Amino acid sequence: MEVKIHDSWKQHLKEEFEKPYFKELVEFVRAEYASKKVFPAPANIFRAFELCPFENVKVVILGQDPYHGVGQANGLCFSVNHGVQNPPSLQNIFKEIQEDLGGELRAEGCLDDWARQGVLLLNATLTVEAHKAGSHQKKGWEQFTDAVVEALSREKEHLVFILWGRYAQEKGAKIDTDKHCVLKAAHPSPFSAYSGFFGSKPFSKTNEYLEWNEIEPVKWA
Repeated sequence: MEVKIHDSWKQHLKEEFEKPYFKELVEFVRAEYASKKVFPAPANIFRAFELCPFENVKVVILGQDPYHGVGQANGLCFSVNHGVQNPPSLQNIFKEIQEDLGGELRAEGCLDDWARQGVLLLNATLTVEAHKAGSHQKKGWEQFTDAVVEALSREKEHLVFILWGRYAQEKGAKIDTDKHCVLKAAHPSPFSAYSGFFGSKPFSKTNEYLEWNEIEPVKWA
């Protein structure tokens, strides 16, 4: 099956595209876009992979669903389109960056600059119906994104996986911790940020690990 994803990812995921579950997923997603309002825009479904080719990945941040409000989702987890108000979780991420690294509080909620530096901002589910959180869960996306995580863990080394919240931590359970750095903390949501996200310093820890392994650190702010 021909999938419009960056060529660097095709060689690592081509077997997934031929599996029955993925063909069923494609049919489901096409039908949803044809009959309902679904986010992100079709051209942005695989945008995280376009901005962050396989060979460039050095950090992986796992999210769950795309934002389901109008104009928010842009294909990168936690990121919003330019000019859109930053959701609460993203505001808390920026507060932690400022507390962790110092400097000014970041205002720009579009995280394209992170992706271009090698941060794969990967949602477990890549599409969602408008205003219906979780509406495209358990349709096949999770199996596909599990395969992405497993390929990265297996075929690369010295990656940093940032896992916020129980869902992301369960999804990252098979990451090879002998080859990679896994950072776990509470989710940045207002419901849990004060239960272990604030003060976890994932951004400085990530850069310390990258620099230790002679990899260019990320400019987070």
